[in-house]
Amino acid sequence: MTNCVPKPVLSEGAAYSNRAGHDSEGDVHEHAVILNELAQDLCPVSWGVVWFEGLTAEDQWVVLRDLANYCIQAGAVVEDGPESVLLAGIRLTHTPAVLITRGRLAEQLAKIINLPQDERAKAFRLLIALLTVADGRRRERYCAGGCSHAWHQLRNRRETERPLPNHKGVWTPK
Repeated sequence: MTNCVPKPVLSEGAAYSNRAGHDSEGDVHEHAVILNELAQDLCPVSWGVVWFEGLTAEDQWVVLRDLANYCIQAGAVVEDGPESVLLAGIRLTHTPAVLITRGRLAEQLAKIINLPQDERAKAFRLLIALLTVADGRRRERYCAGGCSHAWHQLRNRRETERPLPNHKGVWTPK
């Protein structure tokens, strides 16, 4: 049995990725796939937190930066904050939760991705939840009849290339 998805190599080139999670060659970074799978509930968030915590501090920052960018691209707004906090399962008094509800979303996201190391797992959970909320709304409004966004085709990829992980985040053979 293998893990939900392979651990990506971020340090080499990921720091130079563009906002869509592609490198200069146009290839999608594996962490972009992981983040979208987590946001679309194709992979358990609990597995994602373990994966995130296993990254180096530099790679965690890269993941948080890209995740914040994906949230903005998906059309996240300040009003998504309370729902995201609830979905993330973090307390309203945790620093990322306080920041996300303060207004001026882009400014608050910049603060969240630069929180100290001991706040990063909470920030990760919150930004995954924010992407879930914002992208869910975008899918309902603009992609309900189908679209060509690669990140909205991940369920199809899962069904044809590999099954969903079990509740422990482990692949089971068909």
